[in-house]
Amino acid sequence: MEPILPDTYSKEEKEEIERRHQRLFDAWQTRKEAHDLEAVNKAFYFAVEAHKDQRRRSGEPYIYHPIEVATIAAHDIGLGRTSIICALLHDVVEDTHYTLDNIKEMFGEKVSRVVDGLTKFDNLEGAESMQAENFKKVISSLSYDIRVVLIKLSDRLHNMRTLDSMPKHKQLKIASETTYIYAPLAYRLGLHAIQIELEDLSLKYTNPTIYFNIRKRMDDARGKRMGELRDFIAPIEAELEKNGIKARAEIKERSVNSVWRRMMDKELAFEDLYGSFIVRLITDCPKEQERMECWKIYAVLTNCYRPYTKKLKDWISFPKANGYESLHAVVMGQTGNWVEVQIRSQRMEEIAEKGFSAYWKYKTDNDTTESGFDEWLKKAQDLISSDSDNAIEFVDNFKLDLFSDEIYVFTPQGKMITLPKGSTVLDFAYNIHSKIGDHSIAANVNNQLAQLDRKLTKGDQVEIITSESQHPQEKWFEFLATATAKSRLRSGIKEYRRGFREEGEQKYEEIMRKLDMEPSKANRNMVMEAEGLTSSIDFYYNVATGKIDERLIRSVLKPQSSTSSFMRYITNRLWGNSKEEAAPITTSGEFEFNVSTCCNPIPGDDVIAFSFPGEPLQIHRSNCPKAIQLSSRFGNNIVKAKWQPKSEIAFLAELKITALDTAGLLNRMTNLFSNEMQLNMHSLHMEAKQDVVEASIAVYVHNTKELDDLITKLNQLKEIQKVVRKNN
Repeated sequence: MEPILPDTYSKEEKEEIERRHQRLFDAWQTRKEAHDLEAVNKAFYFAVEAHKDQRRRSGEPYIYHPIEVATIAAHDIGLGRTSIICALLHDVVEDTHYTLDNIKEMFGEKVSRVVDGLTKFDNLEGAESMQAENFKKVISSLSYDIRVVLIKLSDRLHNMRTLDSMPKHKQLKIASETTYIYAPLAYRLGLHAIQIELEDLSLKYTNPTIYFNIRKRMDDARGKRMGELRDFIAPIEAELEKNGIKARAEIKERSVNSVWRRMMDKELAFEDLYGSFIVRLITDCPKEQERMECWKIYAVLTNCYRPYTKKLKDWISFPKANGYESLHAVVMGQTGNWVEVQIRSQRMEEIAEKGFSAYWKYKTDNDTTESGFDEWLKKAQDLISSDSDNAIEFVDNFKLDLFSDEIYVFTPQGKMITLPKGSTVLDFAYNIHSKIGDHSIAANVNNQLAQLDRKLTKGDQVEIITSESQHPQEKWFEFLATATAKSRLRSGIKEYRRGFREEGEQKYEEIMRKLDMEPSKANRNMVMEAEGLTSSIDFYYNVATGKIDERLIRSVLKPQSSTSSFMRYITNRLWGNSKEEAAPITTSGEFEFNVSTCCNPIPGDDVIAFSFPGEPLQIHRSNCPKAIQLSSRFGNNIVKAKWQPKSEIAFLAELKITALDTAGLLNRMTNLFSNEMQLNMHSLHMEAKQDVVEASIAVYVHNTKELDDLITKLNQLKEIQKVVRKNN
């Protein structure tokens, strides 16, 4: 007999809870023996009871949320009994009177540990960003139980699906967190379906105008495009059958966010973008035959249509770190449009959609080779165990190293090394071994001498040249791209400087004797604080090498004898690091705000504002990468902001114009700006290449309508081919 649901729920709500209960069990794909069913039912009714007095902001019973999280974990990721139990209980400790000890007693140590990983910190004394601390806690679970991350992604997906009931500033905070951390994390775990839904929902709330505009265009184009692609597929299917190759064809639609990102990257209008719909050819064959079958399908494809060879991507020979494998080709269709085609096996298709769980489904006990996913997980665990205690730095480093696009390079022995895109020779050296990095002086890249700051590209072969007389240097941080290398360089510098301690102590004592002062720890700490040093190792190294000398120590400990130099010193310490340039504007005495130059928002844009103590508000466009990063760190500092209907202040906007090089073009453009629209230009740069002109123009406008009118009028000039607003 099943437990009776609490009377805090209405009859209709009880029926809905039981309906969702059944849907959860239908979604559960793994083993369901009697004791498994009993354990999940126990957790289900415990959660129903624990949350009986709670409601979501929408007014719905709170219990709907953990049930839906468990359903996503079971259906979309393919997790089993323990994960489903943890998903049902994930908010119990955080939101009710039950403790981790209660969970441990009722459901065991394993469940308790996962629930602990999912429980947010409520308040940490001295924490700069509670969001970053909670991100760090979730990410750190990769070192002991990946289910914490998988359930957290399920939790985030359901929160994004139900974000409509939240106020605007909360929507921006949660959507920005999702863009910055959770969508990339889903990608790295190969959870493609979850990744693209998170990205689309984030775009919906950070830039709704763009989201709904592109979605409408995709809806309008769908019928025609699907018809064209069905005609495109027909000769391929006939040729596959003729050659005895078993494969099925599917038409896939890209996500709204993916289409928008491609439009921005390629600076194309939606109508000019060929990749909004793709064709996928999937073969079902034994794993050992996959590569051969996929290339056979590619041969059939290129017999039917002419390929764009530079666009061929072989993710089968070189799988991505998240386990993704596929051949990507672009061919010219019958209608004169380029068509993107993806070729893969059924196994590859499952891994592409469900990532981590599908990968383990196909991994056998006899398969001892490490995949890209195994390597990525190992890197993640290394970074977790060795990184900074500062949560913001930890999250930024984790994203830098493990969320970036990748390149693969080779050692002289032919071993393939995967590095984040943008990595340098020195990143490669530190990736091989800390000692090699510490003693690097140069490298042979493809048999040509290269400096340590040389950026590597896909397929480079790298041989590091070392010298025992070389030592790690502070300036190297400037051209390191990976957090792993930075961490190892930091350790190398500390180890190198440790050798100067005795010399530094002797010099410090000599200086203090001259000043007739005690070489005490208290005096040393005063100098360290003034210099911004946190380690005695750095202090004695700076003394030994003369960076901290008698004059500087006197200015700190005896400021009355060197007031002017001391004041100069303090001024430099306080103001030496300039902030990002921004234009401070005061609005009729009400408050101050800075319009950020990283994205140049203007009235009419969707904007987000951040408030920090003692500083003007920071105004960004809501889809600005820096705003997304700030939201992910300081979501509680977001304030409600919207432009006034009218503004007398002019704001800077930048346009990129592509035009045919004709006589009088510049005169016609400047006449449009200055005379017809009465706008002031800030800057103009034009460069002609053959018969095409590329122009970058910064102009002051009052709002987005004025900017849109300007773009429309520019497009009416016969020479102009394209006008886009720069995102900076």
